[in-house]
Amino acid sequence: MTRPVPAAGPTGPHGPASDAPHGSTDPGVPAGSPAGNPVVRPRRASRGASLRFALTHTLPAFARGVPAPRPAITGLLGAVGQPRWSAATLRALRDRHDGAPVLIGGPSGDLLVLLDPADVQEFFARPVRELALDAVDKTRMLSVFEPSGVVCSHGDLRDRRRAVNDQVLAPHEETHPSWDTFRTVIAEECTRLTTGPTLSYARLQHTVQRISRRITLGDQAAGDEELHRWLLTLRKEGNWGAVRRGPTAANQRLYEAASTRLHVYAPHAPAHSLLGRVRTTACGEDVDAVGQAHHWLLALDSVAAIVARTLLLLAFHPAEQAALYEAPHAPDTTRLGACVLESLRLHPVVPDLLRILRTDTTWRGMPCPAGTHVLVPIGFLQRDSELVPGGGLFIPGRWLTEGADDDPRMAPFSHGEGRCPGDRLGLMVATEVCAQLLREHRVTAGRPRLDPHRPLPNTLKTSGIQLTLAPA
Repeated sequence: MTRPVPAAGPTGPHGPASDAPHGSTDPGVPAGSPAGNPVVRPRRASRGASLRFALTHTLPAFARGVPAPRPAITGLLGAVGQPRWSAATLRALRDRHDGAPVLIGGPSGDLLVLLDPADVQEFFARPVRELALDAVDKTRMLSVFEPSGVVCSHGDLRDRRRAVNDQVLAPHEETHPSWDTFRTVIAEECTRLTTGPTLSYARLQHTVQRISRRITLGDQAAGDEELHRWLLTLRKEGNWGAVRRGPTAANQRLYEAASTRLHVYAPHAPAHSLLGRVRTTACGEDVDAVGQAHHWLLALDSVAAIVARTLLLLAFHPAEQAALYEAPHAPDTTRLGACVLESLRLHPVVPDLLRILRTDTTWRGMPCPAGTHVLVPIGFLQRDSELVPGGGLFIPGRWLTEGADDDPRMAPFSHGEGRCPGDRLGLMVATEVCAQLLREHRVTAGRPRLDPHRPLPNTLKTSGIQLTLAPA
C-alpha cells in the first residue's frame, strides 16, 4: 500500500505552528541568546502541579506497565477515569503556562514537558545526537530484554545499530524487498482465524506470534513458542526496570538463553527473513546484529493489539467498513491502512515520547543543561480536539490528506531521526492481517461495545476484545 504524501507545515489551535505562543520573556533576565532569541526564565511547575502530574500521569504509566502493559491494571485505570485525570493535568499545565515548555522535577532529574505543536515539531527536528532516545528510566526498562537495541544506545554505536535496522527493515523503500514472501506467510497463517463466527484476542495473538517468528527467523521457528515465552517474560520483567538498578541474575540467564536460541537460528535463516537479511550487513561485533532480532520479534507482536483495535473500531463504524469495498480490488488497502493509522492515533503503542538531552542547549532561548529529560505526551496531543479536530473520534480519512504522515500533532511512529525504522513494515503487516480477515468476512459486532457518536474511550483492555465475523 502507499503511504500518505509527505507534509506541509502543521497548524495548531493558534494557526500556523510558527505563530503559536512562545510565552513571555522576563525583563529581569539579560536578553540575547546564541541563536538571537531572547533568553527566558524556565517555566517551572509548582510543587502542587508537579505532584498532580506524578499522581495522574507518571505513576499510572509505570503501574500500567510500559514495556508490557498489565491488562488488569489497564482496565482498572480506565474504569476509574485515570486517562481523563491525566488529560486534565496536561491541559492545566498548558493553560497555566500559555503553551510554553514546563519543567517538572522528578526522581531522574528535571523533565521538560512539551505541549505546543511548535515545540513538538522542534522535538522531532533535533538530531538524536543532541536529543537522544536512551533516557534513563526507559533504558533501565528496555535493557532487561534488549540491552543492545537501538533505543538503549547513543553516539557512534547507536548510529551503527540504526544502520543495521535500516538495512534489514528498509523503512525508506516503498515496499519491503521481502514483502511478497511475508504476504504469503500472513495469508497462510490467517486462514486459521476465520474457522468460527467469533475471533478472540488470544487466538489472534497466537497467530500473530507465528507470523512474527516466520517473518523474523523463517519457517524453522514457526512453532517455537518457548522462545516467545522467554521474550515476553523478559518484557514483563522490564516493567520493574525503573525501580531496579539492573537485570536480576534470573533475567540475565533468560536473556542469554534467548540470545543463544537466536544464534542457533541465524545461520539457517532464509535470505528473505529479517534475520537472514542481517547476513548482508557489514558491522562490528559490538553492534550485535543478531541481538536486534529481540526487538523485531516483540515489535511485530504489537500487530495483534493494533489489528484487534482496528477491527473493533470498524465493527462499530459500519460506513467506514463499507467504504473499504468501493475499490475494484476490495478491501482497499490504502484506506484500510488509514484505518490502522487512525487506530494507532487513538491508541498509540507508545503514548509518551521520552528523550534526554546529551548536550547543553537552549529551548526557545531557555537554557537546558545536558541530562534534562524531554517528554512529548503524544497520546494526549493526538486526541486533543483543540489540536486535532474530532480528536476523540474515529476518522480514518484524516490520514488520506496531504501532509498527514508528517504532521507533528499525530505521530504514532514518531518523526525525524527518532522515527521507528520498522514503521512501514509494521503498518504493512497490520494492514495485511486486517485485509486477509476482511476479504471474505465482515466484522458485524464486537466486545467491548463502543459508541461511535461520542469520544471513544482512551483505554481498551485489548485482551478482552472479541470480534464477531460473518461471511461476506
